[in-house]
This record gives sequence, structure tokens and C-alpha cells, in this order.
Amino acid sequence: MATSTATPTPTPTPTPTEEAAPPLPLPLPTPPYPELILSALAALADPNGSIKSAISSHIESSLAGDLPPSHASLLAAHLARMADTGKLAVADGNYKIPETGAIPTKRGRGRPPKAKLAGAGDGDSAGLPRPRGRPPKPRDPLAPVKVARPRGRPPKNGTSAGMGLSVAAVGEKRPRGRPPKVRAQFAEVGFV
Repeated sequence: MATSTATPTPTPTPTPTEEAAPPLPLPLPTPPYPELILSALAALADPNGSIKSAISSHIESSLAGDLPPSHASLLAAHLARMADTGKLAVADGNYKIPETGAIPTKRGRGRPPKAKLAGAGDGDSAGLPRPRGRPPKPRDPLAPVKVARPRGRPPKNGTSAGMGLSVAAVGEKRPRGRPPKVRAQFAEVGFV
């Protein structure tokens, strides 16, 4: 093995002018898009609201080139999100800051329930709910009283359905399942 006897190269020492160079100032971060949009709407102060292009041009003029290259898509996404959450009101493509108390609640899934009217009803007292279904017919006081029959099919009274014979007349109860096949009896043939 050969050993190398190379001498290390000395590192250059910085000159006083290189050490005194001030660090580059960092660019100020752009404010979040919702703040930019709200400030643009406040500055434009249109009573009918402002369209997207007017908001975009106001933001571009206020930041003067510090916008990301995807400014148009970011602005559209933030406007849509703010409109969905109720932070902005949208009417005919115009965006405006909603009045206080006019923030709509997000609608749930499915069909909304029927509105309950306070004075609706047919004069029921104590606010009881109306019964469901068709109202009963008025009763005739002279009509005979009906005997209530039980619901459903009436039971078989021990008679066979097809023949009209009772179980006791037959003598024995038939077994379950298919009856066995009847075989004919043959007479024995003798050989002569």
C-alpha cells in the first residue's frame, strides 16, 4: 500500500468586504386569500357586489407582482369556498359581504321536513296532533250494533276442505308426506 503525502489546501479566508454584506431581505408573505378578497370587496364597495375579474384586478394592483402563478385558480377556489361557507353572498355572479344575521346555514342531505304552521289545524284544542288516515263516518244512532269479529282468516272447524268429512269419520289421521305407491298383488303360479 502506498501512502500519499499530499498536503491539504488551505481554505481561503474571507475578506472584510464579504463579511459585511447584509443578508438579503426576505419577501413579505402574501396575506391569505380570504383576507385579500374581503379587503378587495371592502375597497370596491359596490352595493350590488363585485364580479370576480374586478376582485382579481384589485388584488393584483395591491400586491404588485407578488402573486403566485396560479392566482386565477386560487382566487376562484377561495371565492367558491367562501360562498359555500356563507362568508360571501353570491347574486348573479356578483360577490358581496353578507349582512350580519343573513348567513345561511348549510342544508343537510335528504328532503327537508314540512314547515309547521302555528295556526294551522281544524280547531283542535290543546294543540293535539291530528289523527292520521280518513276520518270516521258519522254513526247512525238507530242502526243495530255490529259484533266485532276477530281479524284474519277464520279457523277450519275440523272439517276436511275438499270432501266435507270430519277427521273422526275417517277413523285415523293421515300421515305426513306422500302416500306410498300401491303395488298390485300377483297370484302365485305353480309349475306342473
